[in-house]
Amino acid sequence: MTERTPHRRRFAAAGTFSRREMLCRAANGFGGLALTALMAEASAAAETRRDVNPMLPRPSHYPAKAKAVIFLFMDGGPSQMDTFDPKPRLTREAGRKIPLETPTTVFNISDQIFPSPFSFRRHGESGAWVSELFPHVAECVDDLAIIRSMVADHSEHTAANYFMHTGSGFQGRPSMGAWITYGLGSHCRDLPGFVVLDSGLIPPGGLDIFGSGFLPAAYQGMLFRRGQHPIADLEPRETTPEHQQGKLSLLRKLNRGVLERFGAVSEVEATISNYELAFRMQAEVPGLLDLSGESAAVKQLYGLDEPDTEEFGRQCLLARRMIERGVRFIELLTPKCPIDRWDQHARLEDGHRLNARATDQPIAALLKDLKARGLLKDTLVVWGGEFGRTPTAQFHADPDATGRDHNPFGFTMWMAGGGVKGGMTYGATDEYGYFAVENKVHVHDLHATILHLLGIDHTKLTFHFSGRDMRLTDVHGEVIHGILA
Repeated sequence: MTERTPHRRRFAAAGTFSRREMLCRAANGFGGLALTALMAEASAAAETRRDVNPMLPRPSHYPAKAKAVIFLFMDGGPSQMDTFDPKPRLTREAGRKIPLETPTTVFNISDQIFPSPFSFRRHGESGAWVSELFPHVAECVDDLAIIRSMVADHSEHTAANYFMHTGSGFQGRPSMGAWITYGLGSHCRDLPGFVVLDSGLIPPGGLDIFGSGFLPAAYQGMLFRRGQHPIADLEPRETTPEHQQGKLSLLRKLNRGVLERFGAVSEVEATISNYELAFRMQAEVPGLLDLSGESAAVKQLYGLDEPDTEEFGRQCLLARRMIERGVRFIELLTPKCPIDRWDQHARLEDGHRLNARATDQPIAALLKDLKARGLLKDTLVVWGGEFGRTPTAQFHADPDATGRDHNPFGFTMWMAGGGVKGGMTYGATDEYGYFAVENKVHVHDLHATILHLLGIDHTKLTFHFSGRDMRLTDVHGEVIHGILA
């Protein structure tokens, strides 16, 4: 019996195809083209999806005055009547009983008036009062909006730190930096959008005060510790760049294989994005930390040549360099001093002098440097602690050991740049500096104003969690229009 030649074999030699084979090949080809197009579209779409590229810059609600924020957090609570809010009546009535009904504070303190051990002078064209503690910042008062009427809800450090950073005294809420990067993303591709520069002390409440809470983890603050290796596990373990590139190439190939097999999965894509950011940071961070390209004049301006100012001066200079690279939110922490942070329950004069000595020159240098480079106009700088101090004495039996207790009822913060009206003082406390009595500014108002300057309506920056739309300002907050330029 003669074997019949299949159509496929019979026509292949002649360079033609059977109808069945032509349809089969054409279908596979069109499918491949379709798959290629879909993969390309998915890849392009991934670059614009928040779950894949969480720091992609996003439009604000309205034109912004500020592009970035530097928060100079004075952990512990600087005393308002010893820094920017002079109270001559304390000197006139030193040692007397304060004629006010005072609230309960954290510790059992006396009711005796404690005058400021520091002198005050007017500075700048604005004539703002500044303590002798800040001779360098005093040179910048015409760029500052000094808010003397801040109020907060908590008088204990941990809850107050959570409140200042997250708008809630409870642990687990997103921090201000997390909300801002969630709302706006970041212009920096090779560094995190929210960076915390550690100068030696992590405030009470720990790293959760910089956390992302119920927002995606990508928005939490990245802690840069002191030293040449500020980020744990960032240094490559491979012996040569070629070895590392080989491993990364293999990782990318495996990742592509997962995506091709299972399709676009946001968790996988986000993980790939995080690994790629870490890789880019390996190249970016050493250059960021290398200050050899800065002039001797700039280093001297920031106090890098003085042991008392070197640490915080370096952090302030790094903050300026991060602003130049497009980082959205940068927080600087109080440097470690021999008498702790600004929390002087005892030996206030010594403690405030040491803390001011460590921070005054670097902060002024940051303001001057940003301004000289044209960066201050769209960089919002915020200075302050979680609360202020009482005008009455603690440990009053020993004049050399006298300090002040916590006071959230009236304290001072200041803001500069980024759409703020410089050379002004806003609000007031009573004659003793205990309570805010004029133009009170609640922490929720401060948050609303910071968001406003960034072009964000604080009532519209929300995240649905636990059955309702959550926001940084909760259900409160009013923009402080009186300090806006």
